[in-house]
Amino acid sequence: MIDLNTIPTRAPEGMTKAETKKKTDRIARRIGDLQHLMYAEGKHNLLVVFQGMDASGKDGATRKVFMYCNPTGINASPFKKPTDEEFAHDFLWRVSRRSPAQGMIQVFIRSHYEDVLIQRVHKWIDEDKVTNRIDAINNWERLLVQDNNTTILKFYMHLSREKQQEKLQERIDNPRKNWKHKDADWEEAKLWDQYMHCYTDAINRSEIPWIIAPVDQRWYRDYFIASRVLETLESFDMKLPVLPGKPPVS
Repeated sequence: MIDLNTIPTRAPEGMTKAETKKKTDRIARRIGDLQHLMYAEGKHNLLVVFQGMDASGKDGATRKVFMYCNPTGINASPFKKPTDEEFAHDFLWRVSRRSPAQGMIQVFIRSHYEDVLIQRVHKWIDEDKVTNRIDAINNWERLLVQDNNTTILKFYMHLSREKQQEKLQERIDNPRKNWKHKDADWEEAKLWDQYMHCYTDAINRSEIPWIIAPVDQRWYRDYFIASRVLETLESFDMKLPVLPGKPPVS
């Protein structure tokens, strides 16, 4: 069982910001190279899920980790409040339409887990429906893995309550970040304990393990996530396709 209260939200002792940022840039460049190879080979596909509280850095992580990727081989979907059309369908309809095609990286900035988090916290659904939806999520993710050779990386953006308050205030104090400010985010922040309960439960009931990413320090967040994305891409052992009779490209 995962207990989020026992997992640090900051970098391990001994890591320095400057050196870690250099490492992250090298890793991100390598991710870009492998994404090109993945797109060319067309045999693998990767779904990366970023889920976390407001101000946990989902957008920033997407930008930093995939900064050297070719836009033709990667998509990012920021799931916000469902549209009327999306509300008219089952809760997985809008995400299933955005599952990654062969050779593609798909990033979910928020995801299908919203429907067992925010709706549960606000009691818009009962506990029976929560269980039904978690079962449906597990079944859907299993289908992607088994039927479409999809690799799924699910990152919980592990943010401390204190850092969230700091980042939300920064959106007010820094004019360059005013556009991010929403009064509703402060109201949701008051429900921290309820969200932590729902996150912990969803994480522990997931068949595909979540990766708990410490995100209080953005420079370590980027390094932590990029390292695991790179490890996954390297495990695909990809090769550039060549014409018959041509030697393989190393």
